[in-house]
Amino acid sequence: PDALPIFCPPGDIVAASVPEFRRTLRSLIQQGANELVVDLANVRMIDSSGIGLLAATHNTLRRSGGALAVRGASPEILELFTAMRLTQHFRVSAG
Repeated sequence: PDALPIFCPPGDIVAASVPEFRRTLRSLIQQGANELVVDLANVRMIDSSGIGLLAATHNTLRRSGGALAVRGASPEILELFTAMRLTQHFRVSAG
């Protein structure tokens, strides 16, 4: 089996960076990925736009029987995702 595609944003997932990240994620999905890993090792902050992007990506993947997983989350991001109940929708693991 092919290895899962991993998207590792080079910085924070905020309004200014979301359009570029959206294009990257969309491209991976168009290339046939139905499961994706987003590695947050370089991400210190994620705003509502970034959360929306991850949720939309998850929904797109789920429609094709796939899934989104997030890894490398800082304690603060993990706490945010837990508080927002995002951990009930896709796998999130700490860095």
